[in-house]
Amino acid sequence: MHEPGSISSLSPVGARSATTPPAEVDALRSLNAEYVRQHPEEVARFLDGRSPHETTTLLLHAPPAAAAQLVERLNPRVGAEVLLLLPREVSRAVLSEMNPARAAPVIVSMPPQEREEHLGALDSRIATAIREVLSYPADSAGALMDPRITAFAPETTVEGALQKMRTFKEKELGAIYLTDAHGRLAGTVPLGEIATALPHIPLSELVRGNAAAVYVNASRHEVVEYFNEQRVATLPVVDAEHRLVGVIRYRALVSAAEAEASMTLQTMVGVSKDERALSKVAFAIHQRLPWLEINLATVFLAALVVGLFENTISRYTALAVLLPVVSGQTGNAGMQALAVTMRGLALREVRPAQWPRLIVKELGVGLLNGFAIALTTMLGVTIWSHSFGLTLVIGLAMLFSMMIAGVAGAGVPLVLKALGQDPAQSSSIVLTTVTDVVGFSTFLGLATIFAAAL
Repeated sequence: MHEPGSISSLSPVGARSATTPPAEVDALRSLNAEYVRQHPEEVARFLDGRSPHETTTLLLHAPPAAAAQLVERLNPRVGAEVLLLLPREVSRAVLSEMNPARAAPVIVSMPPQEREEHLGALDSRIATAIREVLSYPADSAGALMDPRITAFAPETTVEGALQKMRTFKEKELGAIYLTDAHGRLAGTVPLGEIATALPHIPLSELVRGNAAAVYVNASRHEVVEYFNEQRVATLPVVDAEHRLVGVIRYRALVSAAEAEASMTLQTMVGVSKDERALSKVAFAIHQRLPWLEINLATVFLAALVVGLFENTISRYTALAVLLPVVSGQTGNAGMQALAVTMRGLALREVRPAQWPRLIVKELGVGLLNGFAIALTTMLGVTIWSHSFGLTLVIGLAMLFSMMIAGVAGAGVPLVLKALGQDPAQSSSIVLTTVTDVVGFSTFLGLATIFAAAL
């Protein structure tokens, strides 16, 4: 029963109801509903790519709370289509059970008229919470937060807090928050402190240090950086007057971190953070074309370096055969150093005072790796060409190029960071230019110097 295939009878349930005994149909529906409740992740993966009608058939007989868990895990556009296909009372019940932060992208994916009709059918408090999430920029802390949060007065006792928490629908707490008479965040109390404290102790006595919080308009990048610094399970969100307006829960924090990491991969190759897989063609061209033009200019620069040694290449055609070997190895070495450095900067493992140490480390790695790769390359070239001069040239070129590539891979993001720019911004384009120019000029330059031995 734990395989996604065990729910494959969902869509046939309705089709077989005319010939299947009612008791068996009810049993199948109960089985499907229980499977949805216990394994929403597996069910969501199973339904991914299937028609909204099949998903609707499943949700029609599932408890609202279980159906809400499933819709939260679907693509928002698919979730919107499913809710539009459900009877209005069922969709209203499902939306009422959903986290407002996850219901918002589903609601906003609906056509304007249906969107307002669904919001109008909800309880006013739930509709207000969803509208509040929709009012913030998509990549802000306000869009990531869950506005459903119950704060406690500092004088509340541990026993009183526990009694109130037992009534919460939301079980992903991590910590509870204290607010003063004006709603301003006054402190955070970890659940572990509450679990071990005496019943009569006021919550104010359990506060440890200053409450970690982010402003509602903070960017997703700032939220991820703060999360990396604080290592909290939930992160409170405050407005300009430090009033508590919501909380970013762990699942949203992880999703934000994953999105930030994927954006870093895009910017490294000259793609805008704002572009999505289904962005319009015109928008994608507008974001990508300038960097492609820049990349073309850098390729011409590398070609110019090769052109400077045209006479040497025309005399010794074996050099043209070996050029991709040098450029490929230096490029890979540089990208390895770049990836490690980018991770260190993203996780704040590397402080400015440690930058020289990082450069020296990558220089050492490049030297030793270059020496090992040079020996292997020299062996292969010796067997292929039987030329001592060519073997010596490519060995020295590989050693010097990989050393410089390692330093460049670490140095490019550090320089961008020092200039106040995003260290990932097209760093791979810059690095590729450096490694190509260095690799070509080193190899062909040494070949020119030792031409008599080739």
